[in-house]
Amino acid sequence: MEIIRCRAYARAGLLGNPSDGYHGKTISLILRNYYAEAVLYEWDEVEIVVTKEDRSRFASADDLVRDVKLHGYYGGIRLVKATIKRFIEYFKERDCLHDRTFSIRYATNIPRQVGMAGSSAIIVATLRALMDFYHVTIPKTLLPSFVLAIETQELGITAGLQDRVIQVYEGVVFMDFSYEKMTLQEGLWCGTYVPMDPTLLPPLYVAYCTDIGEPTEVFHNNLRARYEQGEPEVIAAMEKFAHLARMGHEALLAGEPEKLSPLINENFDTRRQISRLPDSQIAMVEAARRVGASAKFAGSGGAILGTYEDESMFANLQRELKAIRCRVLKPEVAPPDAGTVEN
Repeated sequence: MEIIRCRAYARAGLLGNPSDGYHGKTISLILRNYYAEAVLYEWDEVEIVVTKEDRSRFASADDLVRDVKLHGYYGGIRLVKATIKRFIEYFKERDCLHDRTFSIRYATNIPRQVGMAGSSAIIVATLRALMDFYHVTIPKTLLPSFVLAIETQELGITAGLQDRVIQVYEGVVFMDFSYEKMTLQEGLWCGTYVPMDPTLLPPLYVAYCTDIGEPTEVFHNNLRARYEQGEPEVIAAMEKFAHLARMGHEALLAGEPEKLSPLINENFDTRRQISRLPDSQIAMVEAARRVGASAKFAGSGGAILGTYEDESMFANLQRELKAIRCRVLKPEVAPPDAGTVEN
């Protein structure tokens, strides 16, 4: 029996987020430290196997409450089901699918509700498994927008393209979502995506809170409404985020990675000006800055990313952040055998 296993990885936004949903620019990188995996094999009916993250039996009522806080009410089953639906509809229009049926399950070790794109990773992994099983492909430039459509149109999740782009392209990518760079492909809007050489990056760390955070869609909703209402402060901030990403892209290509530190700090400071952020998440950034590291949100809160100078500073980072229940890691961006990307 052929068993198909496909993965998609967690991600961290280096600069520019959250402007990806507002016609901005971002730089993002993959975190191969954590992943979602889809396992698919031929079966006599279409079956989505319930995993430990889609529990329906609990040891106690308190156990149920803890599970809902961590995984929400639906776990990942809704993501897999919506992905299969959208995939089948897309290829049925092209009349190129065989009639085989399958069993599929997913697993993930991506920390939940800390803004590492765990939900979209499940969708990307599922799509990769489905494409392998049916021997079809969705164009790479279109695939991030296809993933986003599953979340926004099928599930009503508020999100931007950044997470889906980096999970499809992997490595490090500079993304431009400005009006003049967006193109319409098969009814979906796609940005311009420029892969970058991971060796251009300075030493980076990622840290995340081990306590339960807010779901990403909760974090984004108020900001979206304010932007759509034309609030000048929010619009100016989105322009600033895009500018910071462009400056970071230019600095890396020029071989000046040391310029990223102030840009990263400015990215967070700008975000703080337009949003009411939880004290616990502000404390993460302040703890990192106390030891001399730069810091900003890696996504929508709950995780931070920044630069550090040397191993001594990294050790201090680990000590300071551990004191407020945070885990610190060095991001694994490229696979061990990966070559460089030409720029």
